[in-house]
Amino acid sequence: MLRQDFSRGDPKRRNIDYRKTQFAEPTFKEIEYPHRLNLYELPPTADITLEQFEQWAIDRLRILAELEACSFRNKSLPETAEHMKPLLEKYLPLDTNTSNSTKLAAERQKDHYSHFILRLAFSSTEDLRRRFSRVETTLFRLRMSEESMRERNAFVQTLNLDCELVSDEERTKYKDELAAISGAKKATEEEIWYKVEWDRVPELVEGRRVFLKAGKAYVPSKEQASMVVAEFTKRLDRSLEMTARALPRLDEDDRLSPILDHLSKNFITPDVSYGSGTSSVPGADISARNIDALSSQFPLCMQHLHRSLRRDGHLKHYGRLQYTLFLKGMGLNLEECLVFWRSSFHKFTDDTFNKEYRYNIRHAYGDVGGDSNRRGGGYGPFSCQKILTEHPPGPGDSHGCPYRHFNLENLTALLQSTGITDRSVLQGVKEDKESQKFHMACNRVFEYVHKNEIKRAKDEGVMTSAQLETIVHPNEYFKRSYLLKNLGKVNSEDVKMEG
Repeated sequence: MLRQDFSRGDPKRRNIDYRKTQFAEPTFKEIEYPHRLNLYELPPTADITLEQFEQWAIDRLRILAELEACSFRNKSLPETAEHMKPLLEKYLPLDTNTSNSTKLAAERQKDHYSHFILRLAFSSTEDLRRRFSRVETTLFRLRMSEESMRERNAFVQTLNLDCELVSDEERTKYKDELAAISGAKKATEEEIWYKVEWDRVPELVEGRRVFLKAGKAYVPSKEQASMVVAEFTKRLDRSLEMTARALPRLDEDDRLSPILDHLSKNFITPDVSYGSGTSSVPGADISARNIDALSSQFPLCMQHLHRSLRRDGHLKHYGRLQYTLFLKGMGLNLEECLVFWRSSFHKFTDDTFNKEYRYNIRHAYGDVGGDSNRRGGGYGPFSCQKILTEHPPGPGDSHGCPYRHFNLENLTALLQSTGITDRSVLQGVKEDKESQKFHMACNRVFEYVHKNEIKRAKDEGVMTSAQLETIVHPNEYFKRSYLLKNLGKVNSEDVKMEG
């Protein structure tokens, strides 16, 4: 019996640095995308820029966050498809093969890469993996439902699904049971049936849309989509577990780790940038003298800041910064903003105001400070994401998000003081807060306050459902609120907003 002496080593395997050779030459650099649908089993290996890495991920995150919002609102699949169509065309277009689009390869590459980038970002915890899997499955189901039968069948044939074609003998043997499932005896005879393990199609089992026998589920071809969706979820869940185990290897890359961390935090609600021009409202008098009148159109966070300012004649640092940037985002210019703050700080002398507060307001607008600050026009207004996750308020502070940072009793009192007394709305806000769906609580209040205007806007075709998508920025809240409240006063062309 021969024995190999492992202590001496194999001379052919000496002096090999596997850290350098393992990924030195990837087996493929460019992937072809013959189908619109993708199970995302092959990770991408071609080079992309860091800008593409981040922007593609942000665009997909917008889609996933809105899909989750549709789920929170109990929208049906057709309602979700209608709501998401313009958003998908804007942020994550994916044309079919029959479209003959010249952008097919680029669109499918972005879809492929953005999925894997977010898979890295959302593999760190069980909660993130579960949520990511749920919304990605919803996205896949939407695309599957819109696919033509020909392209869907071509895609399914590439999957090598572990399913068995039901023989004519079995079909005859269980014809009554199969007829009960399909609803027609003739359809049963013509239908193609597949046999799979029952736990592969839990959705069909739950809906009693399959025949079960000896641990097998008999699936009609018309339910093929559900079988493929279940397979998508199963493979994605398994891949997410594997990705979670590989994540520690990324810690050494100081370029990707901050981006991935930022993306995972933004799954609360997508972070969006907002400039003073973005939220300009046609016909609105954005001036210091009119802020009191406009404050009724503010989101709860800004209403609370405004009330605190009027009550105390002062706000602490982060409250001033959050509110100043919001006013800037509304379109209030620097001169008017200085007038507003000077009149609001009525307990202070001109000398104290100029020494302690004037510079910070000018700095927020980019009027003073470093070159980069001045070139960039100062700071942008805080998004919901930033308010939710950064600089939580302490004693005496008024900034932050009331839906997150107030206790339930104080939140309810604040809502009631603004006129929200409907029990179902208050109960819904309570449930949203308990499940940490803070932006959904804010949207729930918005939709209640503007329910009549929203109905009118839809009926008159001024705004579509997609243009009334989930609000993730305080300035968007104000803009949309003002436009809805002034539908009859503002030109209809000005009211129409991009989705």
